[in-house]
Order: sequence, then structure tokens, then C-alpha cells
Amino acid sequence: MRRLFFLAGALGLTQLASAQTTPAPGFTALPGSTTEYKLFRRDAAGQYAPKRLDPATDAPYASRAGKVLLVHLQYRTDRDSLLMDSRQRQPGPVPVGLPPTAPRHGSIEEAMSLLVPGDSAVFRFNADSAFAQMRQPVPPFVRRAGSGLRLTIVPKELVSMEEMQARQQAMMAEQQKMMAEQQRGAKAREAKLLVQDDAAIQAYLKQNKLNLKAKKTPGGTWYVITKPGAGVTPKKGQTVSVKYRGTILATGKEFDASSRHGDTPFEFVLGQGQVIQGWDQGIAALPKGSKATLYIPSPLGYGERGAGADIPANAILSFDVELVNITGTPTPQAATTAAPAKKALAKKPAVGAKKAAAGAKKAPVKK
Repeated sequence: MRRLFFLAGALGLTQLASAQTTPAPGFTALPGSTTEYKLFRRDAAGQYAPKRLDPATDAPYASRAGKVLLVHLQYRTDRDSLLMDSRQRQPGPVPVGLPPTAPRHGSIEEAMSLLVPGDSAVFRFNADSAFAQMRQPVPPFVRRAGSGLRLTIVPKELVSMEEMQARQQAMMAEQQKMMAEQQRGAKAREAKLLVQDDAAIQAYLKQNKLNLKAKKTPGGTWYVITKPGAGVTPKKGQTVSVKYRGTILATGKEFDASSRHGDTPFEFVLGQGQVIQGWDQGIAALPKGSKATLYIPSPLGYGERGAGADIPANAILSFDVELVNITGTPTPQAATTAAPAKKALAKKPAVGAKKAAAGAKKAPVKK
């Protein structure tokens, strides 16, 4: 089960016992073991008081076996240097599954099984034994801090396995709901921004007297062919080689170019999402040998996130490109068999499948 782990596997504390015969100041040896502990239990008045752990008198394990104890964990050295704090990794308590059978007498697992919500316990064990169990050498900074490691455990809640599974399923459902809402919001913002950017590109083209030469792909990328090529247009699945120079349309600032990379053409497989959508759309419209300028709305470029310090969020991009070469075999298209029409009717235009925007936007050039 996700995020649920057993103490023996996750913490590597199985059968760990301190090598010292005399407990450290303030600690008590766990009955039947030389593992040391300090325990404070909250009484009926809500006050904490020292408490001795005694497996013979504490709550019987049979009533707790197989349940899940939600705890906060903290590792420290003997000199109180913090090594790990579960609250820094996740805000809520960590679920620890108690073994289905009674743990070994004198083990850390047994001590864990005796804790109840409201307790606060510190266990001390030998650092050499701990790291030997994990098959790792003791880090120098740990060894310099003394021979012991201290594990603080603060139990918050004890629940059944079924309750824990139900909570995790509810949490996953809530996370999926939030993600779906975020995706809907992002798509709505992209749609609105696409309209705004399209208007801005058209205004730019008109201002620079390029509107009569400009064309627009079905996906929304504008392009102006400055030098027509004599070759064929590339197909999805083919590898294209492109020289380029990218600028921010609003400022004209260059953010990348082939000249920065030895003037070597950039290669990618067309229509596979290896580049930003504006490149997949624009390059597919150019015959081999063509030179052109692509005008890419921000949702078809780097969108709300931008790309580093050079490309701000929601930036309309301009690329001067040259389609140098086309290689490879196009991706085969799935064949469809149309049923014979009973009457000679005018055919409606086929509705193209919409391509889902998957994951983060990808850079048009290799970094």
C-alpha cells in the first residue's frame, strides 16, 4: 500500500540493540534488552509524566497487531544534531504498519507497539549496529557526534488497516479532483490567451506589411515563408533538421540560435512532442529547403511557466528557421474503411482528432 511501510523495512531497526551495558544519562534499558528509551505519557489531566515501558503490563499486542500507527519521526545524533525530521518531508504523520504477529521481545518494534497516541518517546541505539543493518558505513559526521543515534517517536493516532486504506483512497481521489480542476483552469486560461496572442500576432504582421504573405496552421501557429523550398513537406514521424534563431516578438531579444551551437542544425522527430507545439505545427507546413519565420502564440510555446531567464511567461515567440533536411519514414496512418452511402449526399468535412496537451512544454532546441 502506498506510503504505508513497516518499521523493520523502512527504518532498518530490526533487532537493533545498544552495545552499552549502562544506559546513557536519562535513559532506561528496555525490559529484556539493552535498547535504551525515555518515555513520557500524557495523563488524564493532559500533563506529561515519565513512564516505564513494560510489555507485561502495557496494552496487549493482540489488540494492536496489524493496525497502523500514525507517528512523527525524528533522528538525531548523540549531540542532538538533527539528521531527519518527518515533518520536514510531509506535514502529516507517517503511517507505520504494526506487524501482524507479536514482535521480538526487547526489539524496537515491540517498543513501538506499546506506544499510544499522546506518548512521546526517545529511543537510543548503537550507530554501528544501525548502519550495519542498512549495510552502510557510519558517516563521519555521525561518528564525531558520539556512538549513539536517537529516534524520537510521537504517536498521533492508531487506526485499522481498512481505515488507513480508506483514508489514502479518499486522499488520492481529492488529489485527482484538484488536478482535474487545475487542468480545466489551465486550459481555460490557454484558450483565452491563444485568442489574445493571435490578435497580437495579426497586428504585428499588419504593421510590418506581412499580413498578405502570412499563413496560419490549423493549430494556431502563424508562419511567413521568406524563401520557398523545392522539396516535399515533412510528415509525422520523419526526422527533420532545422537551423533557427529564436527571439521574443515583443522585444526582439534573441534567446537561442543555431549559431550558438556551431551552426549545427537541430534534429527532432516531427509530431512526437519532442519540441514545443508551435515547432511541430510550423515545420510541418514547410517544404524542404524553405526559409521561414514562425510566429508562435505563448500557449503553443512555453506558456505560463516560461523557460529560464530568457523567455518570460506568456511570451509570443518568433523563430527564423530553415528546413535543411528530411529523413526517415513517416508514421503509418491507421486505415479506415467507409461504409457505402445509400444516397449520393455531400460529404461533411472529417473532424480531426484533437491532440491532447501532455505534460510540460518541451524546448525546441537541445539544452
